[in-house]
Amino acid sequence: MNESRVLIIIPCYNEQESISVLLEEILRCQQGYKTIVIDDGSQDSTYRKAKQLAPTVKLLRNLGIGGAVQTGIKYAYRNGFDFCVQIDGDGQHLPCELSKLLQAYREKPRSIIIGSRYLHNDTFHSTWARRFGGRAIAETLSLLFPKCLVTDPTSGMRLMDRKAIGFFAKHYPHDFPEPISLAWALREGLSVGEAPVQMNARMHGNSSIIGLKPIIYMLRVLGYIILTRLIPTKLP
Repeated sequence: MNESRVLIIIPCYNEQESISVLLEEILRCQQGYKTIVIDDGSQDSTYRKAKQLAPTVKLLRNLGIGGAVQTGIKYAYRNGFDFCVQIDGDGQHLPCELSKLLQAYREKPRSIIIGSRYLHNDTFHSTWARRFGGRAIAETLSLLFPKCLVTDPTSGMRLMDRKAIGFFAKHYPHDFPEPISLAWALREGLSVGEAPVQMNARMHGNSSIIGLKPIIYMLRVLGYIILTRLIPTKLP
């Protein structure tokens, strides 16, 4: 395992209030790893602040989280990185927790290691709708893909090895990317594991998935997952 070839990918959109703090924390506790910020067409000063601390790609238009993440994955693939780690730009994901994903890979290699808020942890604060939706997605994945036992399929904190990088560089969903990417990867025979991590609440701003939106999100995701498993089609 060549840990010197790890790329940290940070997709972000209008995160001017948190991006500098996040990048400074990465510099403090993850020295030696490369970092790239993918600014998904932000309309604030995210790009200006990010490029002062890390290599930053400015997308000319907003592609959504899936497009931003895949841009970073393609960079990892083309530049020969053995691993990439995705963390969000809103400050929820703690850079010092990345070592837990790498440790989980050392102990039991899996192509994808998810940083789980809920594995061995009942204290993470979340709305009932988010909890219910996440649990329903996790149980559906385990039913359709029996080797996949995950607790946090919507987590955006995850480690990908070279095999997953190669797959996602070619195929990555733009809609509901966190859970749908797992279904696509599992269908192609990639393995998925988890590691327990601590996460913060958002530093600034509000999530776009509030109120009853998590339930609507869950129903749409479940439909995508079931179709992915039962009606195999060529991936985009």
